[in-house]
Amino acid sequence: MLFALAGSIALICYLALTPLAMLIYYSFTDAAPGAWGHFTLAHYARAYLDPDFIPLLWNTLEFALASSLLAFSMGTFLAWLCERTNSPGRSLIRVFIVVLFIIPGILDTVAWILLLSPKIGLLNLALGHLTGRAAALDIYSFGGMVWVESMGLFPLVFLLMSAAFRSQDVLMEEASLTCGAGTLTTLRRITLKLVTPAMLSVFLIVFVRAVEAFEVPALIGVRAGIFVFTTKIYSALQRLRPFYGVAGAYAMVLLALSCLGLYCYYRATRAAERFATITGKGYRPTRIDLGRWRRLSGAFGVLLTACAALLPVMNLIWSSLTPRMAPPSAELLSQLSFDGYSELYHFPFALQAFWNSALLSFGSATAVMSVASCAAWITVKSRLPGRFLIDGLAFLPIAIPGIVLGVSLLVLYLTLPIPIYGTLWILLIAYVTKYLPYGIRSASASMIQIGSELEEASVVSGAGWLQTFRRIILPLLMPGFTAGWIYIAVVSLRELSTSILLYNQDTIVLSILVFDLWEAGLYNSVAALGVLMVGFLALVAWGALKVGARIGSLE
Repeated sequence: MLFALAGSIALICYLALTPLAMLIYYSFTDAAPGAWGHFTLAHYARAYLDPDFIPLLWNTLEFALASSLLAFSMGTFLAWLCERTNSPGRSLIRVFIVVLFIIPGILDTVAWILLLSPKIGLLNLALGHLTGRAAALDIYSFGGMVWVESMGLFPLVFLLMSAAFRSQDVLMEEASLTCGAGTLTTLRRITLKLVTPAMLSVFLIVFVRAVEAFEVPALIGVRAGIFVFTTKIYSALQRLRPFYGVAGAYAMVLLALSCLGLYCYYRATRAAERFATITGKGYRPTRIDLGRWRRLSGAFGVLLTACAALLPVMNLIWSSLTPRMAPPSAELLSQLSFDGYSELYHFPFALQAFWNSALLSFGSATAVMSVASCAAWITVKSRLPGRFLIDGLAFLPIAIPGIVLGVSLLVLYLTLPIPIYGTLWILLIAYVTKYLPYGIRSASASMIQIGSELEEASVVSGAGWLQTFRRIILPLLMPGFTAGWIYIAVVSLRELSTSILLYNQDTIVLSILVFDLWEAGLYNSVAALGVLMVGFLALVAWGALKVGARIGSLE
């Protein structure tokens, strides 16, 4: 028992604290990674006194706030529509949200570029063909960046806010409607105020995700001349002599923005009991009748999610089969072929990328949930002093943007005498570190529901801690374990911002391959790879759900 607990605690401390400590050290030293130097502020002076620093900070904040606000508004409205109203089409909205969640961020960005690019965008070409005018839409703009990033973020808002609306009592809403208030007034003055803690938490998560976004700024922002901190860090490390210290100085700004968001959230939700409505008596969730607006609101929700989900996927399929970008026509239909897939099959790193991504996806999901299960037992079931500190340390990486984590691990394993740089192990450590907060939340929520009397009965019967954990706790924890495993497996397969600083040709993953093919202008192969990735992710999610349902039925 002591060995397992000590190992879990040591691993969490190592994953959460060591990369940050190394990043901070090298941002204040004049030495390159792997050597020890002298204290200096030159890196901060070079980064923060640059005339481009203030525009860079403003671009980052403006992009993150605009994207998170738009995504939060759409996701919250759709979640309210599905969970609290009688609008038709709710099942379709949920299906489209799942499709959106499966599409990797890099593919979603590529798909929207192929739709809205001034020169090759399918929608622009179709509009030009119909109207005889030049392109009306331009993806390479600040508005285009915000739109694409929001399309990738609002499914997460929907999933998180759905849980909050689903568990909310409706007595206050019914009282408001009985007193003559309209649906919108009740929504604004009652419903949204009761879910304020959940709203703040979700907004914080999407804001941090927007701050650390790399795909949209790299593929759209750079072309539009709009730079943010993630692209600046990436460019600082792509030189012949990488500026590790300058990259670290820029990374500290992203880290500070994430920590500031966490601090504001905790300050705003200190008195969480003010928002409690489920107290045992009288809890009975019902739906709000929208009357004549129900069909219109349902149609709007279905249309929005259908466009967001189907347009990118259909465009990827069409682009993977066509020899050139053009609207569908009889001539082009006769030229459809699988050449893009054939070229991809003969591409030297394609099979290696699929294999690496599968290994990392399954490995990181299993490792995260295993460590998180032990940590959840420590924080929920044990009486070890300082156990809540373990929960805080496990949650700490959520404040570390992906590009910052990549820089941290890069300098760490170029310094420590641990030969894992350039191997899959460094990517596995990166994924485990990044997604540990999500695993600990999933495992803790399930652990709380397991009564202590089952463990006590096992111990009284003579079983040791390890046997009790393996034969009692773990089977009961399996539904939550499976849900967390599915989420981490899917998002690990989509990961780009951390991977792009840590890979080489032997450890290339699918998201990196998409990025490299796009940079090389091989749009047909990118679309073909995108179709295969979406299909593979859907298969992984479906298979894991089937396994989870089977486990649940056996218990």
